[in-house]
Amino acid sequence: MSRYRLQPSPAQEAGLLEHCGHARYVWNLAVEQHMLWKPGRRSAPGFAEQCRQLTEARAAFAWLRTGSIIVQQQALKDFAQAMANYFGGTHRRPTWRKRGRGEGFRIVAVKAGDVRRLSRHVGEVKVPKVGWIRFRWSRAVPDEVKSYRVTRDRAGRWHVAFAAIPDPVPAPGLGEVVGVDRGVAVSAALSSGEMLHAPGLREAEKARLRRLLRKLARAGRGSNRRAEVKAAIARVKARESDRRKDWVEKVSTGLARRFDVVAVEDLKIGAMARSVRGTVEVPGRNVRAKAGLNRSILAAGWGCLVRRLEDKAPGRVVKVSPAYTSQRCSACGIVDRQARESQARYRCRSCGYAANADVNAARNIAHAAGHVVSAREGPRVAGPVHREPQHDLLLVG
Repeated sequence: MSRYRLQPSPAQEAGLLEHCGHARYVWNLAVEQHMLWKPGRRSAPGFAEQCRQLTEARAAFAWLRTGSIIVQQQALKDFAQAMANYFGGTHRRPTWRKRGRGEGFRIVAVKAGDVRRLSRHVGEVKVPKVGWIRFRWSRAVPDEVKSYRVTRDRAGRWHVAFAAIPDPVPAPGLGEVVGVDRGVAVSAALSSGEMLHAPGLREAEKARLRRLLRKLARAGRGSNRRAEVKAAIARVKARESDRRKDWVEKVSTGLARRFDVVAVEDLKIGAMARSVRGTVEVPGRNVRAKAGLNRSILAAGWGCLVRRLEDKAPGRVVKVSPAYTSQRCSACGIVDRQARESQARYRCRSCGYAANADVNAARNIAHAAGHVVSAREGPRVAGPVHREPQHDLLLVG
């Protein structure tokens, strides 16, 4: 996706919000249909049947008919894809959409003249039922765009994302392997000795966020004051999210350009960031400390970094087991849990090797990835992949 900042006028923003409302309404109807299904009943309607029902609903209700059929049908298409992802085991079950959260819609069948450039930094995109909307031309728009998605974040900003698959970052071809250890104190430590930190809010911004949260706690539910405070909080958090995403893009691009193979730990981030289980009568242990750790894990952008690496360097990201990477000495291979003297200090009691604990873990990750690459005769980008002989396959025939 190539995302750009939209600049709609107040009248155009009203039209975009109407499209978002129609897409949300159609999506929620599809969710309700699937929630009513029970074992023994006929299956819930699929995409084709829902499109026929949408045609009947548009004929019956004028307010729905005034909207764009493309927006409403693509909401059903998105729901069908979400259900396919759920049954495939890669995503959670799709649930209700709420106003002001995750707003957006998709437009398909885009023609060549529906996107045009006005000046060096200004472009226009044609939205059905709304007209031409300006956006900031921050980089070249991909050629032959067939669809795009308009979104509105919780800070009230509009964006347009043109669907296009970019070319992968070419490998340098030097055979270099780097290990990346993701942590909380150090967001990403490389086996080369570099330590990278994901940017966050400044101290003044953190203080402002705390004041806004206290103000939100005092505001009455449903009041205009509460809505204003929530919008101010969303703007502060959007600033933090933008900085983290920018850092991830720059780091992932740099790693893909400098190294042929990037090794990371196969972490179950969802399980690691899960809240402490417990009840009101028997609460969990260290609940507040665990909540702070969860926030730090999410703020470090662990999952986003690996996902963007896999997008930019397909076939060159190796995931290794995280077992004992922080306890093993990268020089002699001895596993000793007492060798890590502190969060940042590692000293092997067998050979005397001393280094930063995160860098030592990153080097262990790189060594483990080197064994995997050697067993497969090099990375996929360097040549054919010859795996080790499989015992079950040798017994066939």
